[in-house]
Amino acid sequence: MAAKKVEQALVEQWRDILALHARTQCALDRVLGGHGLCASDFEVLDLLSEGPADGSGAYRVQEISERVHLSQSALSRLVARLEKDGLVERGMCPEDRRGVRVSLTARGRALHDEVRPVQRAVLTRMLAD
Repeated sequence: MAAKKVEQALVEQWRDILALHARTQCALDRVLGGHGLCASDFEVLDLLSEGPADGSGAYRVQEISERVHLSQSALSRLVARLEKDGLVERGMCPEDRRGVRVSLTARGRALHDEVRPVQRAVLTRMLAD
């Protein structure tokens, strides 16, 4: 009986995490939509704004997909859309001609700087205990 209660508490905790994620994602999409972005778009811009540790200013697509938890194909579509909007640019990876690097444009950096406080305010509100 005690093991059943522990298991049930674990399942409830997991469901609470999922519900918090869903509520937060919806809140982010609502506020970011006014800036022409969704939460995943912002996550990519946010990651690119930090820049990789190698100082290149650009991430390989594979590195981005590992950090933002999108499949390679979903990320490729997202990056193509951000590139079309002039927010990012893609270039060949000099150390591996098969690879593609993505970096922020000046327009992308400006939009990120404008929207970052809005996104952080949502996170603060939604994740406050």
